[in-house]
Amino acid sequence: MSTSDSVTPRLYADALGASRGEHRASMDGFFPGTLRVCEITVDFLICTVSMALAFWLQRSLGLGGRLSAHMREDAAVCVSVALLTVFLLYRDEAYHSGGSLLQIRETERALRASVQSVLVLSAFAFFLGLQSDMGVLLMALVLVPTLLVAGKHAFTVSALDLHRKNQGKNHAVIYGVGDTATRVLSALSRARGLSLYPVLVIDDDRLQEGESISQIGYRRGRFVPARRGPVTAALLESCQCNTLVVALPNPASDRVDAAIEAAKKAGANVALLYGMEPGRQPWKKTIDMDGLSLALLSETCESRCYAAAKRALDLVGSSLLLSFLSPLLVLIALLVKLDSPGPAIFSQERVGNRGEHFRMYKFRSMYTSAPNYNFSPITPDDPRITRIGRLLRRTSLDELPQLANVVLGHMSLVGPRPEMPFITHGYTAEQQQRLQVIPGITGLWQLSAARAFPIHENIQYDFYYIRNRSFFMDIAILVHTLFFALRGGI
Repeated sequence: MSTSDSVTPRLYADALGASRGEHRASMDGFFPGTLRVCEITVDFLICTVSMALAFWLQRSLGLGGRLSAHMREDAAVCVSVALLTVFLLYRDEAYHSGGSLLQIRETERALRASVQSVLVLSAFAFFLGLQSDMGVLLMALVLVPTLLVAGKHAFTVSALDLHRKNQGKNHAVIYGVGDTATRVLSALSRARGLSLYPVLVIDDDRLQEGESISQIGYRRGRFVPARRGPVTAALLESCQCNTLVVALPNPASDRVDAAIEAAKKAGANVALLYGMEPGRQPWKKTIDMDGLSLALLSETCESRCYAAAKRALDLVGSSLLLSFLSPLLVLIALLVKLDSPGPAIFSQERVGNRGEHFRMYKFRSMYTSAPNYNFSPITPDDPRITRIGRLLRRTSLDELPQLANVVLGHMSLVGPRPEMPFITHGYTAEQQQRLQVIPGITGLWQLSAARAFPIHENIQYDFYYIRNRSFFMDIAILVHTLFFALRGGI
């Protein structure tokens, strides 16, 4: 390598993905999904057979005090241990892991899940007064973990062999510098849970053309060709790239933007990796591979279902609220007009999803002489606020016209508050990431005590929502918003 530059050991991908074309290969498609189902099935069978073997050995060797057969109880215990083990592995995301060179993490998960399952089921059987003895427990504690670890090792070898035979192949191009590119190459080459097959490394700092990079390992791995940048759509298409993995030290550089644009033109997915500073977390669940965390930016079925359910909730909820609250809306509009001269509805340009601008509507709560674009008042005695405006802002009733924005698709019922353009122009790279979701009327920040201070100074609420958003979290936020409104915004 011509440079020794490296990114901090813990890398993670930011969820900046755009919509994918139908022709793009999915990194969570048929091959990884089938592999996952097969692995779950194999683990279940291994645990069931291991428990059955423990019961058989107990009877054959005459260990413990129980020699008579209780086939139904034995079968129930065997299946229960297997189901609990698979459940614990699934909860620990063992079936979504990318794998590693030494498979230490996979072995640790298998040992912990199997031992916990045997102990829990043994305690459960004891308290229910079912037939059990110490001999079966001891043999199960040895057989189930041992056979499960051995089975997982054999499954990993088979899965990697399929990758070497190019089954489920998804061509990946790595765009990185120095030793980081080698680490990413090695991690992807060993990731049994992904159908990523590295075919090229692009390095802007490489001094010589025609070089090759070998993956890290005890034995010399396969070589992957490397060449100088920049990344172009033609280059990605020439090697049939389905996924571009960007691993550069500065994720906000122009080179990254150009690479992402080239990937879009080539119809390829993008995964963006960069250094994790202390206290920062990935936006989405990641796949750990040899100390590298990789988040795939392709849209999953789960995210598509959530987006559809969220939009349905927005349309139904906002339409019903507009119909039900129409008398109140008319009354508020009249009060605003009578309280001070000017229009009842105030519109202002705001920044929404992916930086798109839209007109946001509110009941006017300030005098028309107030600047149209300025930082919002943080105290109720601000001279810009009208008399009726104080009541509207305290009860958040001034936000009701934004239900029309929700119907139009500019906003959602739940999400980060949209900011004014002059504020977003000064956003840092970290603050820019709150623009990756549709803004909302209510949200975590809106319900917090920090709402009295500027949004961009309290972005931790938005970050938490973006990382953990779900349909039921949206419902929970709406419920708390109702309680908040009933308490008068206190």
